Amino acid sequence: MKMMRDLCVLTMRLLVHNFRMPVFVIMSIVQPIIWLALFGPLFGKVTSLGGFETESYVNFLVPGLAMMAALFGSAYAGMSLLMDSDRGILDRFLATPVSRMALIGAYVAQSGVIVALQATTIILVGLLMGAGMDGGFSGYLVVLFAAFMLGSAFGALSNALALIVPRHDAIIAVMNFVILPLVFLSSMMMATDALPPWIGTIATINPVDWAVRMARGAYFGESWGGVVQYGALLTGFSAVCVMMAVRAFGRFMAKA
Repeated sequence: MKMMRDLCVLTMRLLVHNFRMPVFVIMSIVQPIIWLALFGPLFGKVTSLGGFETESYVNFLVPGLAMMAALFGSAYAGMSLLMDSDRGILDRFLATPVSRMALIGAYVAQSGVIVALQATTIILVGLLMGAGMDGGFSGYLVVLFAAFMLGSAFGALSNALALIVPRHDAIIAVMNFVILPLVFLSSMMMATDALPPWIGTIATINPVDWAVRMARGAYFGESWGGVVQYGALLTGFSAVCVMMAVRAFGRFMAKA
């Protein structure tokens, strides 16, 4: 109970800090919205190739771009931890009886909450552009869960990187190197059947593709068995990433 109470308080502190300086949150939302507004009409006829769950490319893009917002919104989560470390805030927390698990968990949970809000924004914009959501409210909740798990996973990786290599430029360089290939090696922008075979093979082990398939299946109200399967894979990946962050934090405390 103490750990959960500490986790909630510390997560709220980080969220308040983000909403006071919302520029990074807004930027991570604006980019997918621009892609939705431009790519939707530009590649609107690509669905004639077949393999798409819908005839509307905008409709196809919405769940994928919700995952993109989650990915880009969490990739640089380690910046918050690094700034707290540079300013001595992290050292002060370590001198208090606050739960150590809650301390590192708050940085991860912050990423998950923010990306869920970003995914909601993307879905609302898609609905305004005429996209449908056959999965209804339950599909919406699954999309949020997929965004939360993907954001938590890459937020944990970003925080682990911040603890191992405490440099802002290193976080930006490494995360850009990782997330951009993962986006294009998935079915985020193109139906799986339309992907080159070698990309389709890589996509089967790509956690970003797991999140996209999970979100898209729930969004269209289809393949609930697949939704559960990809949800299990994504949850496992997120758990591994969180454990990596916890281990990196343990080494950081040992050096402190």
